[in-house]
Amino acid sequence: MTLARIGFACQYRHHQRDLSLKELKALEGALNPRTTTLRWMDSVTAQVAGEKLRQVVEHNLQAQKRLLDYVAQLPLARRMLRLSSDLLPFYSHPRVAAFYRDPDVASLLERGFAVMGEVARQADIRLSFHPGQYCVLGSDRPEVVDNSLAEFEYHADMIRMMGYGACFQDFKCNVHIAGRLGVDGIRSVWPRLSQVARNCITFENEEKIYGVDDCLQLTDLAPVVLDIHHCWINENDYIAPDDPRVARIIDSWRGVRPVMHYSQPSESLEQLGFAAWQKLEMDALLRVVSKRDLYGHSARMWNAWTNAYALRFLDRFDIMFEAKDKNLAAEAFYQQYVVGDLQHVADGPSSVHRGEL
Repeated sequence: MTLARIGFACQYRHHQRDLSLKELKALEGALNPRTTTLRWMDSVTAQVAGEKLRQVVEHNLQAQKRLLDYVAQLPLARRMLRLSSDLLPFYSHPRVAAFYRDPDVASLLERGFAVMGEVARQADIRLSFHPGQYCVLGSDRPEVVDNSLAEFEYHADMIRMMGYGACFQDFKCNVHIAGRLGVDGIRSVWPRLSQVARNCITFENEEKIYGVDDCLQLTDLAPVVLDIHHCWINENDYIAPDDPRVARIIDSWRGVRPVMHYSQPSESLEQLGFAAWQKLEMDALLRVVSKRDLYGHSARMWNAWTNAYALRFLDRFDIMFEAKDKNLAAEAFYQQYVVGDLQHVADGPSSVHRGEL
C-alpha cells in the first residue's frame, strides 16, 4: 500500500491568526501569488504594463518556490499541494501572448518552473493544478472551446516546464465536465489536447449537472477524481466507500494512487442547529437552507461525522482538502484524525465522539 496523503490548495495561511492584517499580508504574501488586471494594463503604456507583468511573474515563481519549500518540511503524509492557476496572468489571452513569447521571459519561466519541479521531486511532493470553472471543454460554443483549450494548455505548459507530463498521471490537472455538450463535447475535443495535457487531465464530478456517473463514461480517456462533497449535493446522499462506482473510479487511475476532493459546507450551519458531531442529512438541511447555500466551503473541517466518513476512503485515496483556511485546515485534520487516536472512528461515522476541529 502506498502512503496516504492529505493536501491543500493554492494559498498559504499563517498559523498566527492574531497578528495584524499588515503582518499577515507580509508573511502570507511571500508565499502567495499576485496578479494584475487587463484594465490597468490598458491604462498605461505597453512598456509600463510589461514591466509590471514581469514583476508579478517573478514574484509568483519565487512565491511558489517558497510554498514548495514549506510543504517539503511537512510530514511526508502532508506533502501534497495544488499549485495556483494564477502564476502567469493572462498567459492564454491573445493580447498578452507576445509578452510570454519574448525569449527573455520564456527563459525566466523555464528556469523558474524547472526549479519548482526539482524541489517537488526531491521532497516527494504530489502536485496538481485545477483550472477554473471557465475552462469549459464541453461547451457548444466554438469560441469558448478554443479559449478553454488554450487555458488548459497553459497549465500543460507549466507542467511541462516543471519536468512533468511525460507519462500517465505523473501530475494531475483536474477539470469538471462542463458545457451543454458534456461527455460528448469532451470526446470531440480530446484529439486537440497535447500529449502532456492528455497525460495529466482528470475529470471531477460536480454538484449541479455532471455527477459521478457522467465522469465514469470517460474512464477510457482519463481518471476520475471523486469529490465526495459534490457527490453528496448532486445525489442527496453520501456515496458509500464500498459503492461499486468507487472501485471503478480507482480502476480509472490504472495503478496510480487515486485522488479525491473533500470539503464541507459552511460552519454557519452550526448556528442553525446542526451540531459538529451530527450527520448532515440533506432532507433536514433543505428545510432551512437552499442547495446553493451548501456549495461554499467551510474554513475548517468542522463536522466530525463527515470527517470520519472521509477517513474511510483514506486507505485507498489521497485527499485534497478544499477549505478556506487552506493548510491550516489540513494541519488541524491531520493532527486530530491521523496523528491522534483513530480508535473511536474505527467502526465508521456512527462511533464519532463529540469532538470537532
